[in-house]
Amino acid sequence: LQLVESGGGLVQPGGSLRLSCATSGSTLEEYATGWHRQAPGKEREAVACISSSGRSTNYADSVRGRFTMSRDTAKNVVYLQMNSLKPEDTAVYYCYAVKGWNIYWGQGTQVTVSS
Repeated sequence: LQLVESGGGLVQPGGSLRLSCATSGSTLEEYATGWHRQAPGKEREAVACISSSGRSTNYADSVRGRFTMSRDTAKNVVYLQMNSLKPEDTAVYYCYAVKGWNIYWGQGTQVTVSS
C-alpha cells in the first residue's frame, strides 16, 4: 500500500486547509486510517483516525471540533479538513493505514500556521 499526502501549505491563523492522502495498491476499506503530526522538537502525536468500516472516527482533544476526517472509498482517498487553524497546529502531517500488524505511512506534508 502506498500513501501520498498533499494539501499542506502556509495559512493564517483562523484559516482552513484540507489535506488529502491518496492510497494505491489495495482497497481502502481493508484499513483503518488516520493522521499524525509532528512539530519541530516535539514527539509525533495522533490527530484523528477512522475505522476500517468507516463508522467510527476519533480525534485528539486539541483538534476536536476544528478538524474533520473523512474518506472516499471510491477514490481511495482520505481527507483531513482543518478549520480555525492555530499556530500550534504547525507541523508535518502524516497519514497512515493499518491492517493487522502492518502499518503504512505517507511521506508527510508541511502545514504552517502563521501571520
